[in-house]
Amino acid sequence: GRQGATPLLDLNVATAAELEALPGIGEVLAARIVEYRETHGPFSSVDQLGDVEGVTARVLEQVRPLVTVSGGR
Repeated sequence: GRQGATPLLDLNVATAAELEALPGIGEVLAARIVEYRETHGPFSSVDQLGDVEGVTARVLEQVRPLVTVSGGR
């Protein structure tokens, strides 16, 4: 089995399929997140996920411990 905690999913490089696996995020939201990233550029914080249409405060709460954003390069 795998040891240690599951690595955090980076919102800026995650594929739609990876995003879809997150709790509360289905196919439609995953596609919107990818689209948002392409339109607005990389996420600067996990909170910014809340700007994506359809991502409710409840969904954000569920995925917050599971995701991260890569530092501004």
